[in-house]
Amino acid sequence: MLKKRFFILLSLFAMIISCNRYKLPTIHKSTALFDYFIYEGNDDFYKENPLPGNDYFYNPILPGWYSDPSICSNGKGDYFLVTSTFAYFPGVPIFHSRDLVNWKQVGHVLNRPSQLVNLKGQGISGGIFAPAIEYNPYNETYYMITTNVGAGNFFVKTKDPFGDWSDPIMLPETIGIDPSFFFDDNGKAYIVNNDDAPDNKPEYSGHRTIRIQEFDTNTDKTIGPRKILINKGAKPEDKPIWIEGPHLYKINGKYFLMSAEGGTGGWHSEVIFSSSSPWDLLSLGKTILS
Repeated sequence: MLKKRFFILLSLFAMIISCNRYKLPTIHKSTALFDYFIYEGNDDFYKENPLPGNDYFYNPILPGWYSDPSICSNGKGDYFLVTSTFAYFPGVPIFHSRDLVNWKQVGHVLNRPSQLVNLKGQGISGGIFAPAIEYNPYNETYYMITTNVGAGNFFVKTKDPFGDWSDPIMLPETIGIDPSFFFDDNGKAYIVNNDDAPDNKPEYSGHRTIRIQEFDTNTDKTIGPRKILINKGAKPEDKPIWIEGPHLYKINGKYFLMSAEGGTGGWHSEVIFSSSSPWDLLSLGKTILS
C-alpha cells in the first residue's frame, strides 16, 4: 500500500511538471517563496444578500479580524476607530468615518520600528492589547493608549490622525491592563484601567479591580494618588470575576464607568457605574451580553 501511494504521488508530481512550461526555481534550505495577491472582499454573502435600500447597512461594519474596537469623536463630525493587532506589524489599524457605518482605513498608529517597544520575542497572542483612542479638545490632540504585554502600558499621540503618531510614552505607574483616557470638560485628564486585587491578595480566582489616576497633559505623566474605583465588580457579594476594559464618560454632568465583567465565557456582561465625581462610583447593575 505504501509503494502504491508513493507511485500515485510521484505520478501527480510528474503531471504538474509536464503541464508547467516554466522552470521550477532552485529551492535552498532557508529560502521562503512569496506570491502577491489582491483580496477585494467580494464574498458570495454580499451577492446573495443585497441591501434592500440606501438606509440599510451590513453588520459587522468591519468584517474580518478586528479585535477590541475603540471609537472616538472629535466633535466635528469625524470618527476614528482602532483595534488590537497583538504581535503583528504594522500595528493598530486606524479607520475614519463620518457616519459610524462606512469606514475607511487611513493608516496604522504603530507604523515604524521606533514604536516597537519590546515586541521582539513575544508570541502571536502577545503584543498590543485593547487599544483605546480618545480626543482631547483642550489641546486638540488624539491619544491612543494600550497595553504591550511584554513592556507595560504606554500611549502615543498626534494632532493629525491621518498622519504619523509619536513614539511610545511609557506609563510605569499604570500597572495592569486595559488602560483608557478620559478628558473631562474642565480640562482635567484621567487614566482608568484594570489591575490586581488590593495589596495583590485576591480573595478568589478572577478577583480584579478598576483603578483611576489623574494625568497631566503638559508633562505626559500620571500625577497624584492612584485609587481603587471598583473592587471585584458590580455585586461584590457574588464574587464577580475579571472586571476589565473600563471606559469613563460624562453625560449631562454625571460620570459613568462602563466595564466588562465575567470573563469571555457564558458569564460575560457589561456593568455600569455612576456618580457625580469620577473618584467615587456606584453600581447601576449589569446587562448580560449574548
